[in-house]
Amino acid sequence: MATTKAQAQRPTSRRWAALFFIGLAQLMIVLDGTVVNIALPSLQRDLGISDGDRQWIITGYTLAFGSLLLLGGRIADYTGRKRTFLIGLLGFAGASALGGAAADFEMLLIARALQGGFAALLGPSALSLLTVTFTQPKERAKAFGIWGAVTAVGGAIGLLAGGALTDYLDWRWCLYINIPIALIAAIGGYAVLTESRHAGRARFDIPGVLLVTGGLVAVVYGTGRAESDGWGSAQVVGLLASGAVLLAAFALVESRVPQPMLPPRLIADRTRGGAYLSVGLAMVGMFGAFLFLTYYLQVVKGYSPIRTGVAFLPMTVAVLMSAGGLAARLLPKLPPRMLIVPGMLLIASGMLWLRTMETGTGYVEGVLVSGLLLGVGAGMIMPVAFNYATHGVDQRDAGVASATVNTAQQISSSIGTALLNTIATSATAGYLASHAAQGGSPALAKQAMLEGFVTAGTWAAGILLAGALIVAVLMNTPRPEDQAVTEDAEGTGPAKDAEQALAHP
Repeated sequence: MATTKAQAQRPTSRRWAALFFIGLAQLMIVLDGTVVNIALPSLQRDLGISDGDRQWIITGYTLAFGSLLLLGGRIADYTGRKRTFLIGLLGFAGASALGGAAADFEMLLIARALQGGFAALLGPSALSLLTVTFTQPKERAKAFGIWGAVTAVGGAIGLLAGGALTDYLDWRWCLYINIPIALIAAIGGYAVLTESRHAGRARFDIPGVLLVTGGLVAVVYGTGRAESDGWGSAQVVGLLASGAVLLAAFALVESRVPQPMLPPRLIADRTRGGAYLSVGLAMVGMFGAFLFLTYYLQVVKGYSPIRTGVAFLPMTVAVLMSAGGLAARLLPKLPPRMLIVPGMLLIASGMLWLRTMETGTGYVEGVLVSGLLLGVGAGMIMPVAFNYATHGVDQRDAGVASATVNTAQQISSSIGTALLNTIATSATAGYLASHAAQGGSPALAKQAMLEGFVTAGTWAAGILLAGALIVAVLMNTPRPEDQAVTEDAEGTGPAKDAEQALAHP
């Protein structure tokens, strides 16, 4: 009995310290999705990267991350979440060092893909460690409020850090900065985290890994090629069709293998399905906004990288206040869709606000308003979605449930960035072609670029509005108090979570 009590108290005494180091790792993962955004114009010139290829500096990371996350989640479940967390941190640091030393586009792309691969180990292990550490509803709401704020604000912090590092040092430091962060998180995590794993011999779903990875790569690469080849080209149609077939085969395999990489029971739940969908669509809007507003501020408005980063600060503050204050307080009291749907509508409004902006629009009436709408909306979605994406799952599936929501986040970022960048560049090219008689003045080029951003932003808003409607209908989850009574009666609530955590330390 004394041993059991000590096991129960040990994570309690260290849980908030553990949250700090887990959150630091999550910040690094999310930050790296955008820290190079502001550096893109500089590194694009330095390494001679074309406009069509520039997106791969972003999507090379998010694609490798997203396509390997499910495997990373299963590795964490069976080989130990703490061990996987530490390996992911050290590998991420090494890949960042390689990227910082890149001499050409190919070397940088390889480094970004390696970062994504190690992030696929790190992301699900971090979130599953958080899930098994915080099981009481009020503390869980507070912890996931902090986690959601870190996730939502990390992108904006990446933009600020990228601007400062690019302006005062060099774009390469946007990658080198990960090394000290990873080492601090690894040292602290080694000291305070408690190991947990699923009992039993690990059996990995290799066919599932190959099918889902191949399918996701084909879809994202096909979307990216549409910019240069056109949506109707044989290569693009072939890639998209191949991706759809591979993903359909993955779904079939997962329903038949004894130990699937993604158990169908996880995504069949309406609550978790709604959470995955809302995270994915929120990332489409946020990453599209980061890309467009960065180029709008630097190319159209002539901002320096550091000034561009500072321009995103109000968005960062809005995310912190919304996620850490509003969402964390309301999460234990309201059904999840009462926070997620308004959040998605706010992000859509932020994208539609681009339609009011001209090349001469001031910061306050343009970027500031859009950023505040985006920040408040993301802050309302992230804590709720991450909480419900992992809430009530069996401890043996904590890693893969965490991986699934991270997959939704990263793949949506990849596909969203590729799709919206393709729409934007196509609209820009169309505008230039229709105004060719006016000559090739810099003013016309800026107006054409803005036209592309507005067009893509409108598409993003339409996607988000459709998603808000789907979530409103799909995610019919009751208030947490009502749900807790049902879950504890069925043996799936927080009390059962704690019991299982002790059973499989």
